[in-house]
Amino acid sequence: MVNLDSRLAQIKDMVDKGQYFCINRGRQYGKTTLLDALQSYLQNDYTVISMDFQAQMSVATFENEKTFSKAFIDAFVETAMFSDETALMEIAKRELTSVTNLVELFRKLSVVCKLNDKKIVLMIDEVDSASNNQVFLDFLSQLRGYYLIRNKRPTFQSVILAGVHDIRNLRQKIRPDAEHKHNSPWNIASAFEIDMSFNVHDIAGMLTEYENDHHTGMDIPKLSQLIYDYTSGYPVLVSMICKCMDKSGSWDDPSFENAVKYLIREKNPLIESLINKLEDDKNLRNLLYNVLFLGQKISYNIDNVVIENAAMYGFISNKNDCVSVANRIFETRIYNWFISQEATDSRMYSEGVNDKNQFIQCNQLNMEKILEKFIRHFNDIYGSQPDKFKEEDGRKLFLLYLRPIINGTGNYYIEAQTRDQKRTDVIVDYLGKQYIVELKIWRGEEYNTEGEKQIAEYLDYYHLDKGYLLSFNFNKNKQTGMKTIQVNGKTVVEAVV
Repeated sequence: MVNLDSRLAQIKDMVDKGQYFCINRGRQYGKTTLLDALQSYLQNDYTVISMDFQAQMSVATFENEKTFSKAFIDAFVETAMFSDETALMEIAKRELTSVTNLVELFRKLSVVCKLNDKKIVLMIDEVDSASNNQVFLDFLSQLRGYYLIRNKRPTFQSVILAGVHDIRNLRQKIRPDAEHKHNSPWNIASAFEIDMSFNVHDIAGMLTEYENDHHTGMDIPKLSQLIYDYTSGYPVLVSMICKCMDKSGSWDDPSFENAVKYLIREKNPLIESLINKLEDDKNLRNLLYNVLFLGQKISYNIDNVVIENAAMYGFISNKNDCVSVANRIFETRIYNWFISQEATDSRMYSEGVNDKNQFIQCNQLNMEKILEKFIRHFNDIYGSQPDKFKEEDGRKLFLLYLRPIINGTGNYYIEAQTRDQKRTDVIVDYLGKQYIVELKIWRGEEYNTEGEKQIAEYLDYYHLDKGYLLSFNFNKNKQTGMKTIQVNGKTVVEAVV
């Protein structure tokens, strides 16, 4: 496991200060793991009651205050018992009796807090299970009320709620009207700004611990950086890559590539959640399509509800104040999902399927031949009707053609730093070798010369000697075809359609 001590110390500081807060992150972002570790970390100084609304509370318990109060008390006592908090369990069983509403519940909880030897920290995981229930909002209001009078009446030292949705989003589900949309009963909560993603150092620490036990000979600095490059530190993706490599018994480059291919190809609950949201939310689809295929720079404005929700689910991140897909794994899955929506009716995809076996020579891709055939198909499809082709279709058409060629053996990703309305760099990984293809719209000779220099610099960064430049030219007097040039000691194959 990644060492969480620094994060736990930061959270304990918040608890020591008596703060109430929410841990809201995307699915499988390590919230439950963090709470489990936090319970152990705090137990010397506090009595910790760590509840789980999904496991301990049913839908029926949110029907009214009486049913909720009884279910909460049962869960509270049960948690104290299994946490070996015997003294608190006996106090709770004695004091929390004959409760019929939330006001009574909190009066008696205040007594419990007073009688217990240590201050009590209440942690509730999976608060999403309480969504669409007004009684839960009333519960939050009571927590807020006792927080405000904590200097007069005993109450919890700290309350930590964990889930995907924040409290304001829960309220929007219950009270969608404008009057109540932003009046959260949880406005006393402190901001939780602790980074729960794993950086390269975190990953390296975990791999070092593993290496000390297993002596695999892995290149820890290189592998840590690779894992981070593909996952951006999304905890479950980091774990899944490591699990795949552990299962294979190898920690070299091919094993890493196979682990990435597995994440890109196979189903898992996190990816299913992502795809379900794409299928259900038109606004989310449009946002991601505009970023990925149109290369639009969309300002990261958290007041935009579409951006807020996409960030809440963990699908996007803030990169230089612009919307960016959270990591390469998500990005490639989203690209593939969009492409799959058109593959059935796409002639370009069908041509890729038909041509697939022509491009593999000695376990390597013949990228020059791929571009040559792509130009031919493009001209066949659009040559007589160029007005039907939009500039942004270039990326999509090339990926539609490329996808069946490398599917199952290789994978690709888009270099986010170079993706805009003018150019996009596609990085293809195929059996341990990388191929860089820059896609761009023709903007004249001067711009094209600049593009040649850029790809040469990019090849140098990747320690490659050869790259590919695919230009979509809309001039009436354009010259299509291919040529090979030398730029700053690099070989660049240019293809123009």
